[in-house]
Amino acid sequence: MDDVKIGEILLPGDEDEQERQSRRVKKRFWPVLKRAMRQVPFSRDLVASYYCALDPRTPTKVRGILLAALAYFVLPLDGIPDFFAIVGFSDDIAVLTAAFAAIRGHIREDHYASADKALADEADMQPAG
Repeated sequence: MDDVKIGEILLPGDEDEQERQSRRVKKRFWPVLKRAMRQVPFSRDLVASYYCALDPRTPTKVRGILLAALAYFVLPLDGIPDFFAIVGFSDDIAVLTAAFAAIRGHIREDHYASADKALADEADMQPAG
């Protein structure tokens, strides 16, 4: 995926667009994350970015960039549809990596603490295998 396309995806958008993306991300984030856990190498950062994007203390531009990247992540049909094994999340990883680079330093320790708790709670709910 080229830099121009990623730049277009990561535009923070206006307040209405951010609200639409926020609703989409809240609705679909956890189910998509469950499917992607084995393929996304930075799940902790991804979950922390979710909490950062929903945190009202996060600057508007940063929230917009994260919401745009997370919305792209939760869309089932994007550059490479997510239902294709292994490569399906590769474009999502590229977009998320670019978003993390753009907002570096805004994901705080409390976002990581929330991510760790959510991931631990998720692991506790998995059936013993």
